[in-house]
This record gives sequence, C-alpha cells and structure tokens, in this order.
Amino acid sequence: MKNTEIRLLRADEIECRVGTINERGLSLLLYKDARVDQKILDEAFGMYGWERTHQSIEGNLYCTVRIWDSEKAQWIEKQDVGTTSYTEKEKGQASDAFKRACVNVGIGRELYTAPFIWISSSKANIQKRDNRYTTSERFQVREISYNEMREIAAITIVNDRGVVVYEYQEKKNSSKNQNTINRITELQKKELENELKRTGVDIEKVLRRYELKKLDEMTPDIYERAIHGLKNSKSKDRKAA
Repeated sequence: MKNTEIRLLRADEIECRVGTINERGLSLLLYKDARVDQKILDEAFGMYGWERTHQSIEGNLYCTVRIWDSEKAQWIEKQDVGTTSYTEKEKGQASDAFKRACVNVGIGRELYTAPFIWISSSKANIQKRDNRYTTSERFQVREISYNEMREIAAITIVNDRGVVVYEYQEKKNSSKNQNTINRITELQKKELENELKRTGVDIEKVLRRYELKKLDEMTPDIYERAIHGLKNSKSKDRKAA
C-alpha cells in the first residue's frame, strides 16, 4: 500500500434520501451503499488486499475493515459501529457498520462536505397522509464535481422524470468560507443537546463518530444523520429499566 488515494465518488454511485419533509418542502441527504464500498476497495487494494470482520461490543455491532500494507507487512485496521435498520435489524447494522468503517478508510468522506439540500414543495410532489408528509418521488445525482480539497464544488439533482430540482455551484474562493457558513443553527444545537440528555449519549461519542473536534463544526448534513440516530435510540431511563 503505497500512498493509495481513494478516488472520489461518481454521480451514479451516490444515493439521495429524504431527510426531513413538511408542507414547505423536503431536505435530501447523500449516501453511498455497501456495494460501492466493496468496488472501490477492490479497485484501490485488490480483491485480496482487504477484508472485513464483525463483532458485538456491549450489544452494538462493529465492523473492522483491514487493509494489507505490503511495505510494513501488516494489516491496517479501521473500525466503526452500525445503527439499527427499520427492516432487517442484524443485516442493517452489519451493512451500516461496514459503510461507516469504509468512511474511516476514506471512501465517500466527501459527502460530508455537501451543502444543505432543500427542495421546495413547488418542485416536489408532497402529500399529507395520516398527519404525516410523504413523497413518492425519487431523486438522483446527475452531475457532481469536486475542488482541490476533495470537497463538493458543484452538484445537480434531478427527480425521477429527469427534471432538475436542485443545483449548487461553489462560489469562487469560497471553500475556506464554507466551513464557517454551512453550520447548524442554535435551535438545532438545542434539539441535539436535548436528545443527548434524553438518551444519555455522550457528545464526545457523537463528535468522534463524525470526526469532529467540536459541535460548532457540525454541518446540517451531519446533524440530520446524528439526530435521526438519536431519535431512534431509547431514553436512558428505559435502558436502565
């Protein structure tokens, strides 16, 4: 393994999923799936140059991705924990843990630099059912490009009819400012703190998971992922019962 650089994701390798939705519109989150991770690991290190293992630690399923370093003649390990899937609990946790471990390797890390993607109700088919807002539309990334910092510089998203519903173009010389502009609001910080208090999860654990040094570095995309995981976690009072 000689300074192998993980390539950036192509548009067709990125999934769009609805984050939040209301009568005004919906937000989208960008994801990669486990098949993409496997393909890029094969490309970068060869089919026999990496392996994955899983283990349960305190009831949580972890995945370790090991990459063979021929120069050092040893395995290099990256590990992360998975979250529960709504449908297939064990399979979902295993897949999620693998995908998170692959982010630690460097696959798809650029997705964390995505802007806040909001599609207004005028561009999305949103219905209200049983006091909940939903959409049957599917969205996909048509084009994406990156800057020299491996950050998303431009992205175009279309609906399932091929109509452009979102476009972003990084302003010239704005990459340094992006980290200070694209941050969560005080209200979102408060909601996150409330969920941390309810679940008993340590803020340091959340920061480590998303490779942040402090809460002020959290972007709207990471916030959506973190709050989703917390809201699906039991209250600390129920855990103790």
